[in-house]
Amino acid sequence: MAITLQKLTKTYGRTLAVDGLDLEVRPGRVTGFLGPNGAGKSTTMRMVLGLDRPTSGRALVNGRPYADYQWPLREVGAVLEAKAAHPGRTGRNHLLAMARSNAIPAGRVDEVLGMVGLGDAAGKRFGTYSLGMGQRLGLAGALLGDPGVLILDEPVNGLDPDGVRWIRRLLRDLAAEGRTVFVSSHLLTEMQMTASHLVVIAKGRLLADAPMDDLLGGHGSLEDAYYELTESAA
Repeated sequence: MAITLQKLTKTYGRTLAVDGLDLEVRPGRVTGFLGPNGAGKSTTMRMVLGLDRPTSGRALVNGRPYADYQWPLREVGAVLEAKAAHPGRTGRNHLLAMARSNAIPAGRVDEVLGMVGLGDAAGKRFGTYSLGMGQRLGLAGALLGDPGVLILDEPVNGLDPDGVRWIRRLLRDLAAEGRTVFVSSHLLTEMQMTASHLVVIAKGRLLADAPMDDLLGGHGSLEDAYYELTESAA
């Protein structure tokens, strides 16, 4: 399973949000997706998931558009917004609705709730969840169909230090199982500890697509390498 972008472009009126991205996000590694605010990261992820239509080019998952899959949750798990659930539903009922929509056995719901540490909060209404709990529920939903591809936008927002360490280990473990893990973040230090490969964009254009060690080069930190790269593109 891989994510493939072919000349992917998105414009909003006269604004060019994503500019001809050619990219392959491969399985077996955590790929970090970096860029300044407004670089086009979220728009790119939304196009992969069929939420935004490209102006030109294509976004494919394992050679097919996301919208072509009959049971998409079995192919791709995604978290773009941590609080994207009805506030009146319990965590378990939210996941049950997702499971039924993709013919996933109900028993998988309690399994993923346990995986993300929400077993005791499964019966609580989502409106009472903290941001960190919302992140965990979103990740449970992403894992629900046991997909080969995971797309996560700022997944550590709202997590306490223990939660950040937990998700770091989880993402590495999922990649080690052969999954494609594509993660955006503004937390450069955390990304340096989590990702083995990096994609960097600015103004919708690809600046780097390289292993972490290659991008670091002689720099002491990812922060130094990142700012040198993005400032040169400003």
